[in-house]
Amino acid sequence: MNKVMRTNTHAISSAQFSPLKNRTFRAIWLAGLVSGLGWLIQTIAMSWLMATISSSNLMVALVQAATTLPPFLLSVVAGAIVDNFDRRKVMLIARCLMTAAGATLTTVVAVGFLDPWVILGFSFLAGCGIAFNDPAWQASVGDIVDRRDLPAAITLTSVGFNTIRSIGPALGGIILASFGPLTAFAVYTLCLAVPLIVVWRCRWQVRTSSLPREPLTTAICDGVRFGAMSAEIMSAIVRGILFGLAGIAVLALLPLVVRDHLQGGPVAYGALMAGFGGGALLAGFFSGFLRRILPEEGLLKLACFACAACSVSLALTSSFSVAAVALTSGGAGWVIGWSGTNISVQWSSPRWIVGRTISIYYALTNGGIAIGSWLWGATAENYSLTAALEGSAGALLLVAAIGILLPIHERVEADIAPSEAVHIPAVALDLEPRSGPIMIKVDYVIPPEKLEAFLGLMSQRRRVQSRIGARQWTLLRNLQDPSRWTETFRTATWADYLRLKHRLTTADKQLDERVFQLHAGVLPPSIDLSIERPTTPIRKTVPLRPDIPQL
Repeated sequence: MNKVMRTNTHAISSAQFSPLKNRTFRAIWLAGLVSGLGWLIQTIAMSWLMATISSSNLMVALVQAATTLPPFLLSVVAGAIVDNFDRRKVMLIARCLMTAAGATLTTVVAVGFLDPWVILGFSFLAGCGIAFNDPAWQASVGDIVDRRDLPAAITLTSVGFNTIRSIGPALGGIILASFGPLTAFAVYTLCLAVPLIVVWRCRWQVRTSSLPREPLTTAICDGVRFGAMSAEIMSAIVRGILFGLAGIAVLALLPLVVRDHLQGGPVAYGALMAGFGGGALLAGFFSGFLRRILPEEGLLKLACFACAACSVSLALTSSFSVAAVALTSGGAGWVIGWSGTNISVQWSSPRWIVGRTISIYYALTNGGIAIGSWLWGATAENYSLTAALEGSAGALLLVAAIGILLPIHERVEADIAPSEAVHIPAVALDLEPRSGPIMIKVDYVIPPEKLEAFLGLMSQRRRVQSRIGARQWTLLRNLQDPSRWTETFRTATWADYLRLKHRLTTADKQLDERVFQLHAGVLPPSIDLSIERPTTPIRKTVPLRPDIPQL
């Protein structure tokens, strides 16, 4: 354990704000804060505008749904696109879409064409831009900063958003009350233009591949398979879903707490949100120190306890001061919890698939937040606000306890980058990238005394090969000679086989060497490649007369 902790200490930068020394990260991060501030301003303005032009409560509620639905529906597809195309260009296109939607909405409001469905339509378009921009930005963070600074960079992103969330709604309300919705939408559009210009001017190095791009459906399936077969990623996703489901009650029910428990109004609500943002900021200052003294699972438990304490305090208190302190604790726990699960996903994802794993993580955790918002709202409606908040606290304690079964794994220094040395066996046929299916067969000779070790390593090898693209992996034992074993698997095309070879990491190749060392044959294990062919004969049509074309 001490060895692991020492490794973690060296693997992660001790300076929480060290990513800001990177000029590209600093510029895009600051521009993202401006964009987030504009987004919060337009959320207030759009909700108020919809409430004034429509008498339907459903239409008002659909404003939030129109912006949050696209990330939930499109994020997995967006992740596949992010991993197959230039991430900077994906960010530019997404930012262009968001800016164009904001500018058009501002124009529509300026000319007085205030139709509820038009407003929802532009909200949906802006949400589509977010669905593609966010995975592209998160995946690009690992390309821009050093790997040891990745946890600090992710934490800074979370801290920044939660900090501006404490002032954005209040600023939006002031602009809306003083100047009207048109000014709010104009400010929103200008805020969106800032990151568009910054990303346009910034450049960063991204490792490219000489292989053809994967088909979209294949890329999506590969992302789902990799995430499902990675214990680290699955643990982070499941814990993130449960943390969001249990912890969202504080933010979802806070307006009711202010109204019913504290007998306050909008000013009190804004002040308490500022306390939540202040806690997030404090978590950002001390997260580097906490990560040096606590393992990742310990931090997630600490986050659950902090959010549970916040929920219980809000349920039982009628004091504004107590509620403000509680929300400071809740804001700190919220940032520590989300940054921890996000870090775990990125830390466990190779660069070639990080966009897909992040997008799956976002889609599922946002689904957990949405379900949690409905669950605790329904509990408050059917029982009481106190019961909902106390239930949230109990659920958070259960999320902490589940760590016994699904722990967030330690930040061990592991090389998950693809190995530079890629050996492709020579073939006698001229293959196209789409040629296939390809059958791979590896023969081993394993003496009885090494059989148990061999089977244990092959279990690991099956998981490694399957999550990077192998299909129908099997291990066969020869009935005539029990010491002979054959490993077989398939890939759909020759290009898929080449991708599989390029995705092997240094750790994966070390596993291969351990397996090969158990081989007792005179020669190394033989590796045979075959291509499947149909059994139907290929008939050649011979014209009856050479001078007449055959139809």
